[in-house]
Amino acid sequence: MDLKAVRAFVAIADSGQFQKAAVDLGLTQQAVSKRIAALEKDLGVRLLVRTPRGADLTIDGQALLPHARVLLGAEERAVAAVRPGDRALRVDVVGRRAAPGGLVRDFHRAHPEIPLDVVTLFDGDTAVAAVRDGAVDATFRAVTLPGHRLPDGIAALPVLDEALRLCVGPGHVFARAASVTPAQLAGHRIWMPGNVPGTEWHAYYEDFAAAFGPAVDTIGPNFGLEALLDTIAGSPDLATFLSERTPHVWPAGHDLRLVPLRDPTPVYPHSLLWRTDNAHPGLTALREHLVATRPRPPEGELWLPSWAKRTPGRSASPAA
Repeated sequence: MDLKAVRAFVAIADSGQFQKAAVDLGLTQQAVSKRIAALEKDLGVRLLVRTPRGADLTIDGQALLPHARVLLGAEERAVAAVRPGDRALRVDVVGRRAAPGGLVRDFHRAHPEIPLDVVTLFDGDTAVAAVRDGAVDATFRAVTLPGHRLPDGIAALPVLDEALRLCVGPGHVFARAASVTPAQLAGHRIWMPGNVPGTEWHAYYEDFAAAFGPAVDTIGPNFGLEALLDTIAGSPDLATFLSERTPHVWPAGHDLRLVPLRDPTPVYPHSLLWRTDNAHPGLTALREHLVATRPRPPEGELWLPSWAKRTPGRSASPAA
């Protein structure tokens, strides 16, 4: 059905007059009459009968009226679902327990009036494609992967340089160290079963291993963070990387240690990506919040891959 004609029919049913309906719709009476005639032709029934006082519904018109209201209500909901500001801001955070998830939670606390729809897409290519195609409004990613460039119309805003910590059990050689340099990790086994090739974090740790020499081991089934920490706690040889900004809970008996990495401090560069033509006001509020609350980068020399986007003040990568 032509919803414009349906709207004219409902307006006449509510007002009882073609002329009053035309005024309410901002149309001429002739235009309203043409819409009703077209609707009656499409349906093959008479919907209205003109009277000296206006117009009355026929039996078919009475039968159609409640369905016509449903159609117009569905149209209003459909428009509202895609109207910027009327729908939830859809954001991809990779993992809800990862640092970007914390950034979005902080934004929600500051702006509870902005509805959010938080999703967890896996890899960077999928997330960038979702932003490009309008499936999500924004994503948090490390940009850009080697050999990749962002599609035209997609912008990136650096929002967090997340310092890495070395996570070891109580029997590890670095368990009692106040800090460790990345160079000291040469030859040591870093176990990361969730480090999947083709992802931006795999590219990050591949560059890190090339620069400083640790053996990043991705072999083994990924049973999740808890199982990983169980293994690290009981091993004198295995270590992994974690962040103080990512919430972790482990049994007290594990006695795990988060050892700072210094000289340089490796940081994982999180950026917010979005389409520049996206007019959702919640997206503007999110960007402004991230700029206003962006944590200061760690002090001292920093390391990040040569392919990562940089902002003024970041230290150059020795691998660049």
